[in-house]
Amino acid sequence: MSRMTPAEMAATLGGGLLSFPVTHFDANDQFAEGAYRDHCAWMLQHELAGLFAAGGTGEFFSLKLPEVAAVVKAAVAETAGKTPVVAGAGYGTGIAVEMAQSAEAAGADGILLLPPFLMVPGQEGLAAHVEAVCKATKLGVIVYNRDNAVLTADTLEKLCDRNPNLVGFKDGVGDIELMMQVYARMGDRLTYIGGLPTAETFAPAYLEMGVTTYSSAIFNFVPDFALSFYRAVRARDHATIMAGLRDFVLPYIALRNRGKGYAVSIVKAGMTAIGRSAGPVRTPLVDLKPVELAELKALIARVEPAPPMRAANA
Repeated sequence: MSRMTPAEMAATLGGGLLSFPVTHFDANDQFAEGAYRDHCAWMLQHELAGLFAAGGTGEFFSLKLPEVAAVVKAAVAETAGKTPVVAGAGYGTGIAVEMAQSAEAAGADGILLLPPFLMVPGQEGLAAHVEAVCKATKLGVIVYNRDNAVLTADTLEKLCDRNPNLVGFKDGVGDIELMMQVYARMGDRLTYIGGLPTAETFAPAYLEMGVTTYSSAIFNFVPDFALSFYRAVRARDHATIMAGLRDFVLPYIALRNRGKGYAVSIVKAGMTAIGRSAGPVRTPLVDLKPVELAELKALIARVEPAPPMRAANA
């Protein structure tokens, strides 16, 4: 059972940087729980406001339903109350409800509701989908506004009126007008999370719209840089922000944009680059090419001190 009320969970998330760990697979393409927990423990040595298990960076879309439950349970066990654990849920309404209830039973603190599968619903259907998940759990729910699941400010306001545990709004659209409409309408009723890839690029502008935190995929492999960049954003330290963008974030994005699906693949490549391999990505994604991995290693060396290498069987 969660230690936090939905409001407490949302407030905690809004006060710091959020980690979206990759999901580790072994040589047989099975979830490697030990390696995953070891990675969570490593990340928890740094300052975090929340850990999102089985999210987009965690290849939610490629996980079988029992694997989602296993990943969430592993994250809850490893964090041991140190930071909120938010679990991914999605696909059709029935499956999303089951995932939310499973996450609650596992001790998660919140739900990140990802878009439903394939269909492009209208506002009425989308609202019913979100509300069904909210009604199915006592946990705080964060809706991920992106792709085929884009709520209008009107729809979001009605959902918030009817569902006190709808406490977060993660933006993956990049529509500045819509984001301003939402923030102007909802104000402090919600915690706002930046969810565009790579979120660091948009963080300075989004802070002015009430988006105090964001999902940092790069935290998986350059945690010191990710945290220092976040602190610069919150302090509105323009010089440090621009240096970070020039030295790492923008070149990283240029490398990421070389391949379809690389937004996740490049994160796992970053893990390999620092000697903490999480295994390959699952199809239909593909891993970076060797020459691209070499470029990423050189890029990481610009901003992050080399970590101690782990044993091959660690």
